[in-house]
Amino acid sequence: MARPPFDPRALPVDAVAGEAAVAPDRLTPHWLRQRFAEQPAWQAETADESAMLAGAQTPTPASVLIPLVAREHGLQLLLTRRTEHLSKHAGQISFPGGRAEDYDASAIETALREAEEEIGLARHHVDVLGTLPRYLTGTGFCVTPVVALLQPPFELQADAGEVAEVFEVPLHFLMDGQNHQRLSVELPAGRRSFYAMPYGEYFIWGATAGMLRNLFHFLRA
Repeated sequence: MARPPFDPRALPVDAVAGEAAVAPDRLTPHWLRQRFAEQPAWQAETADESAMLAGAQTPTPASVLIPLVAREHGLQLLLTRRTEHLSKHAGQISFPGGRAEDYDASAIETALREAEEEIGLARHHVDVLGTLPRYLTGTGFCVTPVVALLQPPFELQADAGEVAEVFEVPLHFLMDGQNHQRLSVELPAGRRSFYAMPYGEYFIWGATAGMLRNLFHFLRA
């Protein structure tokens, strides 16, 4: 299925999460590096996407890179818009990433390799800070989010077969609970709820928004 059986943009907003924004002094490279080194106690948010999995399907290991670009005006999150013809997540806003291969030495290696293949991001530009809890998607993937800093300048070359566009969103916008919408839809397997974080023409939702919620909780802890 190239697209979900519903249009998330057409759904009414059930609620806005509404938590206070992460303080600006926490959205700096130095503070983020310290936060991942300290690993404070915090609680990840559980998504209900697993309800969409068919029976006892074993999730496929995968990783994504959550690349935070250090711009002069503040950290920006680098995201991609996937091409329309893909069999999974067609046209959706995603992190660079994909399924693990047998030759990948770790989840971090998977994220670095996939980012290099998808958007041409050379790994020597990537300063890995750490990982967030694994995230189970309704399409059958168990995803490890790998958070990293990118220091410009760097060059990107998107794989036209997978990526239609690479763009950036201010991290402070995404780390504000006032911008986290809660949506829901009735599906044959039951009602599914998920987050959306619309930004201009970009509709960030589903697993991407869910992983950003966990980054939000981690930074607020």
